[in-house]
Amino acid sequence: MQILLLLLAAAGLCWGQYNPNTVPKRTSIVHLFEWRWQDIAEECERYLAPNGFGGVQVSPPNENIVITNPNRPWWERYQPISYKICTRSGNEEQFKDMVKRCNNVGVRIYVDAVVNHMCGAAGGSGTHSTCGSHFNAGNRDFPAVPYSGWDFNDGKCHTGSGEIERYDDIYQVRDCRLSGLLDLALEKDYVRSKVAEYMNHLIDIGVAGFRIDAAKHMWPGDIRAFLDKLHDLNTQWFSAGTKPFIYQEVIDLGGEPIKGSEYFGNGRVTEFKYGAKLGTVLRKWNGEKMAYLKNWGEGWGFVPSDRALVFVDNHDNQRGHGAGGSSILTFWDARLYKMAVGFMLAHPYGLTRVMSSYRWPRNFQNGKDVNDWVGPPSNSDGSTKAVTINPDTTCGNDWVCEHRWRQIRNMVIFRNVVDGEPFSNWWDNGSNQVAFGRGNKGFIIFNNDNWNMNVNVQTGLPAGTYCDVISGQKENNKCTGKQVFVSGDGKANFQINTDAEDPFIAIHVDAKL
Repeated sequence: MQILLLLLAAAGLCWGQYNPNTVPKRTSIVHLFEWRWQDIAEECERYLAPNGFGGVQVSPPNENIVITNPNRPWWERYQPISYKICTRSGNEEQFKDMVKRCNNVGVRIYVDAVVNHMCGAAGGSGTHSTCGSHFNAGNRDFPAVPYSGWDFNDGKCHTGSGEIERYDDIYQVRDCRLSGLLDLALEKDYVRSKVAEYMNHLIDIGVAGFRIDAAKHMWPGDIRAFLDKLHDLNTQWFSAGTKPFIYQEVIDLGGEPIKGSEYFGNGRVTEFKYGAKLGTVLRKWNGEKMAYLKNWGEGWGFVPSDRALVFVDNHDNQRGHGAGGSSILTFWDARLYKMAVGFMLAHPYGLTRVMSSYRWPRNFQNGKDVNDWVGPPSNSDGSTKAVTINPDTTCGNDWVCEHRWRQIRNMVIFRNVVDGEPFSNWWDNGSNQVAFGRGNKGFIIFNNDNWNMNVNVQTGLPAGTYCDVISGQKENNKCTGKQVFVSGDGKANFQINTDAEDPFIAIHVDAKL
């Protein structure tokens, strides 16, 4: 019996790293990319909690270099100067207020932790940083941490340039500089302790977990070493002994020696193949069809579901960076994008993250968007604009707010309703009309063919009249969009024309009249 208890205790310790620490029946998180802390606090209270969102991934909260050529790009946030909480999203007091207010309504905060590196080697010196801390990149001197030349991997990298030159060499990928960024020597206990000190400060404030940026560029054992130094979560909002949720950015599309599976011992990994493959299928490239999605998930060579964090797009690849190339669907392709996010939120595979973006002036030259660097909507002084809410609940000031699109919000609710239910009642026409259920709680059907659909299929749902949550929803016991009638045998008729605004329909038991 004692051995069993010890095994259960060990399993409990381990599981904390994979569990997002959300409140029950809140199953998706949203990345509010580049939002200000005060806007996130308000969004948690007015929108995320009432609509069942589990948590928010926030942009890196620590001090970064201020780059003025180009003018304040989004990626300056990925060039740390110190671990002070001080960025264009706000200061430490505003960060604490956000964490408290979001936790108080059951919405968790996950920090994007940039701990592989500091700023670029060409970052110069001075105080051009978001808190005004002094640094000298050339001398590897970051006194606000403090880090010195002893704390970087310059001597360990064996390329002539000091940069990663080949991705088939795991030593280069993990010991050399990524895009010129000064690579921290994470095998040193001092560096691990400084990273853990930063993360523990955030845990003590009340964050629920971390996205580990550039995890592929760190040795899994070095990540494990600083994770082992982390505190349990703040007992004001979490039960005693709760471990922070960890998900690691590991771009593994299958063509390189470094595998996402090497990082499972630390937490979940970002499954980049998910958005790349789903985009290819919905665009019908390379002869791909939605009918092939029947064994979606591990059957497509993805990591195990309980180790995966999945997304249609992220802040990198929606700009053509990162992974997936031109197959990635984004808000610029709104009709297909809503189908992709709808499919992701209905399907049981992985822990789902919804993207929430801002618009930028795209400018393609030779197939590349030369404006892919543009930072968040800003005032003339470089400060980030507030997220304003329009009368129709969309966002203003060039914030896209995909998480507020009716179709996406209602599918976040759908996923909560069907949580724990099995994948069931798959149907397809051999082409791009497919449907599936989640036990006896929900059902979704798509028409991505070039001809109209009119089919009778088994939903697995109890008999009754349901509101389609894509074209509308249930309000005051009426449907604001389409209605679906499920007969006593569980079957329903679905008609989706090719010119439908959204060529899919979703129903669930909480949207039954």
